[in-house]
Amino acid sequence: MNRHVNAIAGRLSLRAPQRQSLEILDRVTELVPPQKGVDLEAALAAIRTEFPGVTDFERDFPSLCFALATGVGKTRLMGAFIAYLHLAHGLNNFFVLAPNLTIYNKLTADFMPNTPKYVLKGIAEFAISPPVITTGDNFERRIASGGNLFPVTVNIFNISKINSEVRGGRSPRIRSFREEIGESYFDYLAGLKDLVLIMDESHRYRATAGVRAINELQPVMGLELTATPLVETARGPVAFQNVIFDYPLGRAMADGFVKEPAVVTRENFVAAGKSPEQLQQIKLEDGVRLHESVKVELETYARQAGERIVKPFMLVIARDTAHAAELMSLIRSAAFFEGRYADKVIQVDSSVKEEETIGRLLKVESPDEPTEIVIHVNMLKEGWDVTNLYTIVPLRAANARTLIEQSIGRGLRLPYGRRTGVTAVDRLNIVAHDRFQEIVDEARRPDSAIRLQQVVLTEAQLQQKTVTVESRPQLEARLGLRSDAPVNGTAGFGEAPAEFTHEAQQVARIAYDVIRRMETEPSRLPGVAHLQKPEVRAAVLREVESRYRPAQLELEGIAEQPDLTAIVARTVDLVVQQTIDIPRILVTPRGEVKSGFHPFTLDLSRMRYEVPNETLWAAHLRTGQVDRIGPGAGIIDEQRLEDHVVSGLVDFDDIAYDEHADLLYDLAAQVTSHLLATHPEEGVRKILRLHRQEIARFVHAQMQAHFWQDAGVEYDVVVTRGFTELRKSAYTAAAGEAPLDFRRSPADKANMARYLFGGFLRCLYPTQKFQSDAERKLAVILDREAQKWFKPARGQFQLFYRSGSDPQEYQPDFVAETDESILMLEPKASNQMTDPDVLAKRDSALEWCRHASHHAVSHGGKPWRYALIPHDAIAENMTLAGLLQRFGETR
Repeated sequence: MNRHVNAIAGRLSLRAPQRQSLEILDRVTELVPPQKGVDLEAALAAIRTEFPGVTDFERDFPSLCFALATGVGKTRLMGAFIAYLHLAHGLNNFFVLAPNLTIYNKLTADFMPNTPKYVLKGIAEFAISPPVITTGDNFERRIASGGNLFPVTVNIFNISKINSEVRGGRSPRIRSFREEIGESYFDYLAGLKDLVLIMDESHRYRATAGVRAINELQPVMGLELTATPLVETARGPVAFQNVIFDYPLGRAMADGFVKEPAVVTRENFVAAGKSPEQLQQIKLEDGVRLHESVKVELETYARQAGERIVKPFMLVIARDTAHAAELMSLIRSAAFFEGRYADKVIQVDSSVKEEETIGRLLKVESPDEPTEIVIHVNMLKEGWDVTNLYTIVPLRAANARTLIEQSIGRGLRLPYGRRTGVTAVDRLNIVAHDRFQEIVDEARRPDSAIRLQQVVLTEAQLQQKTVTVESRPQLEARLGLRSDAPVNGTAGFGEAPAEFTHEAQQVARIAYDVIRRMETEPSRLPGVAHLQKPEVRAAVLREVESRYRPAQLELEGIAEQPDLTAIVARTVDLVVQQTIDIPRILVTPRGEVKSGFHPFTLDLSRMRYEVPNETLWAAHLRTGQVDRIGPGAGIIDEQRLEDHVVSGLVDFDDIAYDEHADLLYDLAAQVTSHLLATHPEEGVRKILRLHRQEIARFVHAQMQAHFWQDAGVEYDVVVTRGFTELRKSAYTAAAGEAPLDFRRSPADKANMARYLFGGFLRCLYPTQKFQSDAERKLAVILDREAQKWFKPARGQFQLFYRSGSDPQEYQPDFVAETDESILMLEPKASNQMTDPDVLAKRDSALEWCRHASHHAVSHGGKPWRYALIPHDAIAENMTLAGLLQRFGETR
């Protein structure tokens, strides 16, 4: 592997399909060095020996297509291609074609340093001397300033503009004679010995007059990028013949790079007997209800995870412009959800130019832009890279395949650039009541590239509106700290009232801010109880006195001044009463940590593969068309069968080839021997090429049981905070539904997680959620017997455990303080008590508690204890002491 591939892949943080594309380009340049005047037939023959799917370059120079699904990252791959060809082969000139103005503007911005999505960020050579960007708008000025002489130049041109210039047989402006260089800019580029042509979304203009004119540049190489390697003709779509790597949508979904699409219908819905108008109304209304639910889920996740809040929107696909206008009137009317969407809907149709249309749609992503519904007539194409489309309502007549193609094409990008693990945040919803089964059947076809989820909404779910509820610590409410949480509409058990007048609240906020800064000095403030020491309280008071300023200038002795001493004293008391000492513990290894995997025998009894059929090995694209290619095309073949398995295993972060080579080849040999027992060698080669990644995952999963780490390593333990501020929690709850009294079990225990509970006496939060009735019962015991307790919010502990080879964050279910100790409690289903992850969490928690106890006891505090409690042992007649006696552990 070329060293530049590894360096670029690491610096640009390339995803697996992007890296594989770069590896293929590296191999291609070995087979056919990039230079002018290459023998096309010989070049094609050389490439076909390893990439049989490439049957024709389709141009007068070597040109190859990398077909990557929408959302995987084609622009970043362009940057990787340019960096590689420059660093590995010394190529300095690149010509990038965009299909329209929107993508042209986007590419121009993405190639500019210091922009948010700069595609060459991290490449040291370009940090010192970034490529000069020459565009269709500034190339004449570049010529005049000698700008064509820079070491690395990226030319970016809009093919749609060139197409308009060549109408009627005219020459494009780029071919006009320029005195400054003694020829046209086109002729200058054509004379370069190292020009590389890069075509973005090449299916959009592959056969146009403009691209035929550009072909005369005779570059050393052409690189095409598209998610749809098909040319639309009068006879139907025709597949590209130069696809060298195909990463279809189905694989992008399986690998988690895009949203998972789901088709949505009502429970027990029957379309028969309903008029088209009734069906339309039902689908629109249900789409809005689903949209509102998703909006809440997104806000809840953002508040829990500390991420930015994403504003979703709903897309309605109309039949034609007249239908779009009708829908616009309907949604703006008072009869549609009381007119709440009258100023939140926009219509997009052919009356607006495409570039203006997409430019307007791009604003939908901004949280400050009010639009939540977009009506369009099949005009959303490439370049519309919004990430916040979550609900689609198709209202135009089409077959199931077309509905899928048109619906999900632009809604797959993830707002956070990754899957979150929260279903509602990771899913794209297609509301299609009347076509539900037809779409499901289409998605299940053997030649379908996707597997749609199914969402069936009950009547109660359709009618129930949800809201995000922020549960902040009672301490903040008592101090009068402001909350940025929205009014959630719930009633019932609420926050404690503020204990200070308006003017005194300013003093209390300053005092609390001083205390929070003192948290970071554990030598000075090792625990919250130390705030009550006279010298610490005096230090807080001095800082408050230096920072406090009255609301307005007042004459001394006339206006009543707040009693700073009394307010600071009460603030300190509240912090002590409403805080449990949770130290921030940093554990770092001393010296080198050695780890690896013990040799073992794989369990291959469940590994059964059939040799893939030539006609069924296909990359089915998002459009539903089929590009039939040979088995494993786009994957570099290996000399030995074992190399396929090893190359898949070394992609895992915890496997270093140099340290594990012998073990990897032993395991790979076990796999190949197992397959050779039932298939001929050529059949096994096809199996390994097709299933390389899943076989690697299968082997890697078994390796985790044989992971070892040097037990003799020593660690340094540093306490960076003696206690930490309690974090806010966020929940999704039914709008207008009061929190339930936690002392009473709800009727529907199976859906415990949907309820919000309140009514606590000793909980440090006004409301909490429980995942099971056992958790609720444990809360009853804690509220009766503990001094104080709470359920930690995400990020409260910096506590990690090992799941396989990967570290995972662990948040215990409950924390409580008693007269004798501080408790970390984990109720768990009795049948999960020996689950490896549960035991790994327990071991990590016990080790954390040991360090926390050492810190606390050495400063006069309380020791920590951990208890893993089976759910069937928790009953309201149990005492906390009794549960700890049976299940409490210390280390």
